Amino acid sequence: MASKTSLQPSPVAAAFRSLQWDPLSSLRLTPQETALLRMAESNPIEYTLGDARDATMYVRVLLKLLAEASVNVSGHVARITEECNENRALDALDADPLGVVTHYAIAKLSTIIVTLSSPWAAENGVSIGNVFYAGPEGVLIEQWKALLRVISKGKGDAYAQRSAALCLAQILVAACPSQRGAKDAATPATAGAGRVPSYASAIEPLEALTAWVITQLKSSNAVTVGTTVPAIMTLTSATEGRQIFAASGGIKYLSRQLRQRDKKQSTVSSSSGSERKANSSVQQLYELAFCLWCLTYELNNFADVRADFAKDGLPVMALVELVSSAPREKVVRVALAALRNLATCSADIHPEPDMPRIDSKVFLGEMIACGLMKAIGLLRDRQFTDPDIVDDVDMLHKLLADNFKEMTRWEVYQNEVETGQLQWGSTHTDAFFKENSKMMEGKDGDFKLVKILISLLSSNDEDIAAIACFDLGEFCRHYPNGRAIAKRLGGKDLAMTLIEHDNPELQRHALQCVSKMMVQNWEYVK
Repeated sequence: MASKTSLQPSPVAAAFRSLQWDPLSSLRLTPQETALLRMAESNPIEYTLGDARDATMYVRVLLKLLAEASVNVSGHVARITEECNENRALDALDADPLGVVTHYAIAKLSTIIVTLSSPWAAENGVSIGNVFYAGPEGVLIEQWKALLRVISKGKGDAYAQRSAALCLAQILVAACPSQRGAKDAATPATAGAGRVPSYASAIEPLEALTAWVITQLKSSNAVTVGTTVPAIMTLTSATEGRQIFAASGGIKYLSRQLRQRDKKQSTVSSSSGSERKANSSVQQLYELAFCLWCLTYELNNFADVRADFAKDGLPVMALVELVSSAPREKVVRVALAALRNLATCSADIHPEPDMPRIDSKVFLGEMIACGLMKAIGLLRDRQFTDPDIVDDVDMLHKLLADNFKEMTRWEVYQNEVETGQLQWGSTHTDAFFKENSKMMEGKDGDFKLVKILISLLSSNDEDIAAIACFDLGEFCRHYPNGRAIAKRLGGKDLAMTLIEHDNPELQRHALQCVSKMMVQNWEYVK
């Protein structure tokens, strides 16, 4: 499974050929730099990159353009989102020449990086390492900071941020040893003149880029998140990038975005007016899920990554919801592939003695609690043309069924509550609580599950809130002093607020829950 990062052209690309360098004195270009820009414009990009000296100087001039022009990166051009015809693009050039220069420099850098990653570059012994890394030690050139400046200061200019972030990610990932080894193996022996870039010089920039990505992922705005996606896809293509991204909390924020985007996608109507928006939303869902799938390849290598995937059950929940909602086959395919990696991961390859053991069994329990067994059952009845989907569905069905047989009813209930995905069933009955109410104490006597049930009374999902009311009421009935414990933890006050809820079913369960807290012999009232 592979995904290629591609970008839309600049909305003002039609104005690039009309740029005049001499009047733009604020760019502080030397006559030699101006001549190089003109020469590069009049020749194929391979001609400029074929000469090592010209290629290095050309890249530095473009980065200088960015550094000088990006002080105005949030001007008139930054507010243009739709592709302009030539007249509108020329109007933008008159209104905001530095904004057009910023887009021009980023577009040229993007073309250079694509060319340096092509078979032509491998055959001719040129690479990103030749051009963006300098000296015998292959140290990243200082001018890279111009890209970070555009990313950090270019708020509002989606094209500049998205493209600059992708360019920087591609430059930095080229220094990762895991990527370099793969490229070296694919490079002909005659092309061995390429400079080996220093990974040490790329670590700090990688961390800075990842920090910006994480900040953007905290947003609820799809456009803001969209500026990061191509860069994340590039970062997560390398082991080193995945490690830094995961260590920065990326798994949690990716999972949150997946849940938000999936819920918004489900509310988009199928009318013709919203079709393009729906397709765009599905594509972003796919790309975010693809990044999460890439991160699952570090499960066997790092206990911290397994812990992040297990935290709050959020990643599993997000992936199961994607499979259940099935927005498009490609989204289902990548979500199933991620779930399969979680369901088969091991804590024995790289054990961490000081951390709790988290392995496939933990994740399978979360999947069962989130209702994946039902979703997989429905998928088995569908006809898929992709053999990978069929294989993943069959494998997950077997693993889930085997694990479910080994789980006690209490373990099923515990996983359900801890993931917050309550569903009516045999674990939400009078008989179950009569038998298991003592288990609600928890290993540490902290009544953790009771606290979670109380928090679920505030759930936006009315069915979950209703089940939480029922369970809390049954705990009060069957656990010694359960009524006092539930009241002390705030259960009564929250349940009281639901008595006048618009949903009559939730209203009924809330009233019964409060009654069970108030009345000692509930069975006589019932």
